[in-house]
Amino acid sequence: MKYSTKLSDTVHVMVLIAINQEKSLSSASIAESVHTNPGFVRQLMLKLKKAELMTSVAGHARPSLSKPADQITLLDIYKAVEGDKPLLHLDTHTNPDCGVGINIQLSLQGFYNEIQKAAEEKMNTITLQDIIDTYYQRISIENNLQNINRGNV
Repeated sequence: MKYSTKLSDTVHVMVLIAINQEKSLSSASIAESVHTNPGFVRQLMLKLKKAELMTSVAGHARPSLSKPADQITLLDIYKAVEGDKPLLHLDTHTNPDCGVGINIQLSLQGFYNEIQKAAEEKMNTITLQDIIDTYYQRISIENNLQNINRGNV
């Protein structure tokens, strides 16, 4: 089963943009970090531009966030790249001749809607700045562990 990584890839792109404001960031260099192709990065960036979450000028490798990272939520990013696509998907190809097959999807839909609502409410409380801060915390912990392992305490 294939699942989408658009949200995590897009957050990755936005963090790169936020922490490298003074550096040149081509779609090729971003793609190298995300471990994907530049075309995919350009698609994500186009969606971010349409959602007014980032700006860029054609021919210049200096994308930027269109507002401060603490004003961009994970839900904003999700909606930019996934639109109204739900997190959980029903299997609409079940056997219509089976009593369970014909009714299980309708039975699940209400619960999936509740999960979607709760997830979106939580995503709306997480900002890009929260993610950046957590990234820096992880880097700091990693550096401290490396120093301990080297005996540089």
